[in-house]
Amino acid sequence: MFTPTTYTPDQVAQILQLSTNTVYELIKKGEIVAKKLGKVYRIPASSISFALTGLDYDIYMAQKEDEKHLPKINKLISEFRSKRWQKARSSL
Repeated sequence: MFTPTTYTPDQVAQILQLSTNTVYELIKKGEIVAKKLGKVYRIPASSISFALTGLDYDIYMAQKEDEKHLPKINKLISEFRSKRWQKARSSL
């Protein structure tokens, strides 16, 4: 069965267990990203994730990727500070 990657406001209302009017209000506020095509709205699946988590999925994935590099970054910062400290002490 084909699973759509976009949804109608009615489908999103069912998924989120909200009224359709509430979904339209969330679209108006920008809490759910939707594209109006003619007279109808289409809502990408990632927008539903955004409504639930407060994070856009792309931003969430970028954050997770950044967090993988934090130990290496912290190590480099520590090494740099240590070298600067040693240099400063040797010039005294």
